[in-house]
Amino acid sequence: MRKSIDTLAAIVVHSFELDPLDTSLFVFCNRDRDKLKILRWDTNGFWLYYRRLERGRFRWPAHPAGQPKVITRRQLSWLLDGLELEQKRAHKPLSPAIAT
Repeated sequence: MRKSIDTLAAIVVHSFELDPLDTSLFVFCNRDRDKLKILRWDTNGFWLYYRRLERGRFRWPAHPAGQPKVITRRQLSWLLDGLELEQKRAHKPLSPAIAT
């Protein structure tokens, strides 16, 4: 978790082959899964959010190393709350066509 904004942006470009200036949030977790950094571009600069848990661990999803995993904002909220990304008991999102 010693990586700075510039290093995290370089990881996004070179390892993930993505654009760090788009509207995505890029979430990084340490090996012990008790710290997260979120990199976000906003108009003319980066935001770097940092969260450290005093107890417990984030339920970081298993995924091949070096490959980004796309999650929804809802799943990000679950992750930050210490929950699994797949909440089987959660209500499924509805679209207006289905709700009528």
